[in-house]
Parts: sequence; C-alpha cells; structure tokens
Amino acid sequence: MFGVIGTRRLAIAMTALAASLVIDPIVATAQTSGVAAVVNRTPITTADVSRRVAFLRLQRQKADSSTAREQLINETLKRQEIARVKMSVSTDDVDASFARFAASNKMTPEQMGKVLDQAGVTAEHFKNFIAVQMSWPRLLNARYGGGGSRMSSQELVTRMKESKEKPVTTEYFLKQIIFVVPAAKRNAILNKRKSEAEASRSKFPGCDQAKDFAATMMDVSVRDLGRVMTPNLPDDWKPLVEKAAQNGTTATKITERGVEFLAICNQRQVSDDVAAEAVFRAEDLGKAEKSGDNPNDKKYLDELRSKAQIDLR
Repeated sequence: MFGVIGTRRLAIAMTALAASLVIDPIVATAQTSGVAAVVNRTPITTADVSRRVAFLRLQRQKADSSTAREQLINETLKRQEIARVKMSVSTDDVDASFARFAASNKMTPEQMGKVLDQAGVTAEHFKNFIAVQMSWPRLLNARYGGGGSRMSSQELVTRMKESKEKPVTTEYFLKQIIFVVPAAKRNAILNKRKSEAEASRSKFPGCDQAKDFAATMMDVSVRDLGRVMTPNLPDDWKPLVEKAAQNGTTATKITERGVEFLAICNQRQVSDDVAAEAVFRAEDLGKAEKSGDNPNDKKYLDELRSKAQIDLR
C-alpha cells in the first residue's frame, strides 16, 4: 500500500544517539577502504564497518568489527529488498527526519553533519541507517499485514472479553492521487509538480470523478486504496488523513513516486469483528516494536539470508 515511515525503534535509536553525541563525542579514526563482505555482489567496505563501530559506540552498544559487519549485512539485505519491491521512503523524508533529529539537539543539519563526521559516523552513514529503519516496516506491513496470520474466532472472543467491550475505530475509503515525477527529472520538475498537485486539490471533484479528473492532467494516476481502518494507516499518512474533511483531500506529500495526496471518499465509525482485529493487531504490533521483538522482522530477514550470497572477507 502506501508505506510507513517512522518507527518507535528508530525514535529510541535516535534518542540514544542524541544523548551520546551530547555527552561523549568521539574523534574519528583513520578508515581504510578494503572490502569486509560482499552481499549479493554489493560490497561492504572496511570504512563502512569502521563507521558502524563508531555508531554503535555512540549508542553504548557492543562496538566491535564483527557486530558492525553483521549489522551492515542485514541492512544491505533489507536495502536490496526495499529497492526490489520499490517501497523506499523518499530522500526528502530521510532529510526531514535528519533535520528533526538535528533540531532536537539544537543544531542545524550542517552542524549535526560535522558532529557525526567528528564522531567517525558521517551524516551519509546515519542517513542510510535512517532510510532502512523507515522503509523496512513498509515491507513487514505489506507482507504480513502488520501482525502475521489472522486471529481465530476464539482469539477474537478472548481478546474482546479481556477488553470488556468491542473496540471502535474509523474506517476510511481512500483514493491515492499521484503526480508522477520520473527519477531522472526529479531535481528539475519536483517543485513544479508540487505546485500543480497543491492547485488541483481545490478543484478535486470527488472520488467518483477522480479518474476523469486525473485524465485532464499530464502524468497523474489514481489508485483505489479501498477500505483502510485507522490502525492500518501508515504513520506518515495517518495525521494527514485524520485532519482531512470527509469527501475532501489530505495535504500533499513528496514520495519516491512524485507528489501525492489522498482523497477521503467516505468514513464512518465501525465496531465489527474486522475492526476489532485491526485494533488488536495494532496493539500487538506496538508492543512488539516497543520491545524490539517483532517476529516477522526476523522471519523476513532469515528468508533473505537463506537466499543470499554472502562472502565474508
């Protein structure tokens, strides 16, 4: 679907890094440029490993070359899968996250970059880490629906008895309007396309005429997202959807595809079994992310590793 950005795990990691940067900046050491591992023909350099060792040290985690290399192998596999299914967050999303992190430490992004360079991490390494942490949940959500296999009827009954009442949530029917921006033209036309998307929102005729409306403009597509409940809304779209009026549109958002907004075709409060399962799944996923123990994360990664060609140097 339309992806998730931002996770509790990323927030925890960034908070830990923030504390470490303020308390104990580390002077960068010289980095070599050999190859530490090759993952499906993608090299991981010894310089990459050195940067990850520095990053682990800042987070007060075990910081040795073996641990760093293993993390980078896993991240490389995730990055390759993210690219394969085209579910990466945009560069703008990563830059915005980096800027928020810098601001939380009372620094500009440029100042934060210098601090990371001094610590031996580099801004680029940290941004690569952010990109994977923000994009990977999209794949988990798309593949496992945010919670693995469906609950049995008995599990639902048990959970509802525990909660004393059947959960209520909002059900949305959505369409996604995409002002397509080819990667080769992104720098040249992105701002123009954003202006076009913004202008079109005030003229949007409603969901029934959405495709005809899109046909009057160049390189605009419409996707029917169907029924989506509040617990299943991706983190980056959820506040925009909740602020939008019924039969209205959300604010625009820059994505890897171009510039997008969502049309709210209909919404209503629901409390059926499907809604209850969505709420319970969201609760379970939140607990799993908070504890850092999402079984689907390991399951997916183990599958990727079983098929990968990993050459340790």
